[in-house]
Amino acid sequence: MMPVWPRRSTISTVLLMPLLAAAQPSYASARETEVVTVHLPEQPLGESLKALALLSGRNVLADEAVISGKDAPALEGRYTLKRALERLLAGSGLLAQPIEGGFVVRAQGASSSLDTASDEILVTGSRIRGAPVASPTVVLDQQALRDTGHPDLGAIARSLPQSFGGGQNPGIGLNVPQSAGQNIGGSSSVNLRGLGSDATLTVLNGRRLPYDGVFQGTDISAIPIDAVARVEVVADGSSAIYGSDAVAGVVNVILRDDYQGFTTRARLGSATSGGDFQQVYGAIGGDRWNGGGAFIAYEFNRNTEVNSSDRSSTRIRPHLTLLPRQRRHAVTGHIHQDVVTDLTVEVDALYNTRDSGYGYPLNAQSDPDVSRAEQDSRAYSFALAGSAKLVLGPWRLSASTTFGRGRTRLAADYFFDGVLSSSFSSLYKNRTFSSELALEGPLFSLPGGPARIAAGLGLRNTHFISFLGDGNIQNIDTDQKSRYAFSEISLPLIAPNNRVPLIYKLDLSAALRYEDYRDVGDIATPKLGLVYALNDTIELRGSWGRSFRAPSFYDLFGVQQASLYPISRFSSAGYPASATALILTGGNPSLKPERARSWSATLALHPPAFEGASLEVSYFATRYSDRVVAPITVIAQALTNPAYASQITNDPTAAQSAAAIANAQYFENYSNAGYDPSTVAALIDGRNTNVGQQTIEGVDVQARYRTRVAGGAASFHLNASYLKSEQRIVPEAPAEQLAGRLFSPAHWRGRAGGAWDDGVLRLTATLSYISGITDVRLATPDHVRGMTTLDLGLQYRLARQGILAGTEVAITVENALNAMPADIATTYYYDTPYDSTNYSAVGRVVSFEVRKSW
Repeated sequence: MMPVWPRRSTISTVLLMPLLAAAQPSYASARETEVVTVHLPEQPLGESLKALALLSGRNVLADEAVISGKDAPALEGRYTLKRALERLLAGSGLLAQPIEGGFVVRAQGASSSLDTASDEILVTGSRIRGAPVASPTVVLDQQALRDTGHPDLGAIARSLPQSFGGGQNPGIGLNVPQSAGQNIGGSSSVNLRGLGSDATLTVLNGRRLPYDGVFQGTDISAIPIDAVARVEVVADGSSAIYGSDAVAGVVNVILRDDYQGFTTRARLGSATSGGDFQQVYGAIGGDRWNGGGAFIAYEFNRNTEVNSSDRSSTRIRPHLTLLPRQRRHAVTGHIHQDVVTDLTVEVDALYNTRDSGYGYPLNAQSDPDVSRAEQDSRAYSFALAGSAKLVLGPWRLSASTTFGRGRTRLAADYFFDGVLSSSFSSLYKNRTFSSELALEGPLFSLPGGPARIAAGLGLRNTHFISFLGDGNIQNIDTDQKSRYAFSEISLPLIAPNNRVPLIYKLDLSAALRYEDYRDVGDIATPKLGLVYALNDTIELRGSWGRSFRAPSFYDLFGVQQASLYPISRFSSAGYPASATALILTGGNPSLKPERARSWSATLALHPPAFEGASLEVSYFATRYSDRVVAPITVIAQALTNPAYASQITNDPTAAQSAAAIANAQYFENYSNAGYDPSTVAALIDGRNTNVGQQTIEGVDVQARYRTRVAGGAASFHLNASYLKSEQRIVPEAPAEQLAGRLFSPAHWRGRAGGAWDDGVLRLTATLSYISGITDVRLATPDHVRGMTTLDLGLQYRLARQGILAGTEVAITVENALNAMPADIATTYYYDTPYDSTNYSAVGRVVSFEVRKSW
């Protein structure tokens, strides 16, 4: 048998983390005397360590370079985890050192970066080592990423119940409103709670990545899966920790720290109904040496398009691209080195290129030979992040710098009778530079342990270019600079060893961030957290905080237009026939940051009667205000709808009209007469403004259970989310329901599944559910049924010795029952006939993968 964690990974998480210890507290001190029944044969030490971790439900960390080639004796009987480890390691030259929640195995007399237990563990949602996080958190380790069966991180992110498939993602139909999502350049961005890709912050090892393409989203698919140790998702407002964009939460892609060896993999897959032929080829190689280590990972990913003509459920609109063709090369690397005692330097690098394309007909007959549009994009992104960490006794001083850039070129060609009629192209560039200095360490002692603080300051500069052609008035070339300072404190008031009645554990935390944006304004965002455990079974967590999003470049600098129309376009009541109206649209350089207030409450249960089981139920709520919106959504009602009254200036003076025209980038006269300021009866301000309001609330449920079944380790998991949301475009307008409506997040999303692993064979099954939505575009709202899919997987490790040693084969069947989305009403010949933000029409996909460790 072979270990199921990645071979040769430096810090192998031997258990499958039943309590997701990277984000949740453990109660090791109260469990030291717990015993488990052990039946272990003589086998490789790694296998025995893994089995013990699964049996005990606690962490056992091991450096594979240390345990490689060592065998463990047979072990039978009932033992505490500590005693069982002592028996397995006897005579091996290794020892098991306690850390919070478990043990780390290392060579006797050797130093280890894990010697200081959880003090060294920095988790998403906090800048303090070892601090518990009060916000709801989802963690996917390397094995969980592989178990999804998806080919890249973008597809994995869209499968999360907390994430919405709208935003900046491939496969978004042309009938989806821009506010709900767009397919720009084929990138994949995370859209937590449906608040927008620009309201979800995606970071790499805690550092920002460059924006991708047109909007402020980050392409998560640019990172090879093999390079990732785990993905941590904090679905809660986190601007106090990370700054702008973290309104809905933060997604932290954490790279492997060290990797020793060389592994290759190849995957071929295809949709059984046609299209989406997948080719994925990857490799990761690395080494470690005294005081340092490095790895580099490469991934090539290619898929063909899915055409609506190949699906019976979508043939009503033939020759539409449902999933764009795409080809991608991605490279990610990491290196770290101890320069001198207590000083470590590390560098992360990321490079990605991507080609994508799709097409659709331009005629009512849906015949691409008559007329069609073809759109292609080419994009690349690059990021380089470096940091230096200096140990000053119990304190850590770190300095970091990140540079990144992204570029997306779009080209659209329009054909009539097979002849190229016209073309359009655009170029978008993003460049990011940031630098930060931070200090973290203990302040003073409390009954539950040392109070710890983190504080720092930094600066960030983001440059954006939108180029639509020489002399085009819509070109943008600008930057956004900010300076910030932050502080965070963790107060462990009571710990289990204090033996306080009715208080097993009590931790408080507080964070504050101040950020000053040039030309936009400054803002301070606090966050408070509470972790309370009644005993080692029941834990309560709560958080409250404020978040913000700086207005995007398009919000600020989108082309500003002043247009003069006959007032009859908006209203004729009470106006002379010669009256006109002047309407302003586009960007607004006077915008301020969007603001949000979030809170969450979590009940976590770890029932001792079910070792390896955990249940978390979280309530979350966010009130999002000052959202940047175009305040007048129905132009024809601008003068008749009372909700728009605040945007109207009646009988403007000649100076007011002249100023409006002068401040616009260009002026268009559609009045069929010359401009006469005396005839302007109304000035309508439809420019972007901070008046939108959005509220969300809901419940997340996470459950896990691990046990031994039929000689193997069995695990079961559930992640489900219920969401309610509504919005007001302007405060005077009635609330508009979002969740459960077409092109908005469904009310219910969930994934439940299980895995069985005996060290040679691993079987997985996952059931995914997305509830139905309501199409309110029709006079009589129409209910659109939801979608349930079943994914199956098999992984088999061929041999431990010989030429096939280190070889694994895997077969995955996604959407095994070939479920298809329900039809929706369509109007235009290029409308996608289903809700492409919630559901997929790709259908069943069968893939085969071979992985070899050399």
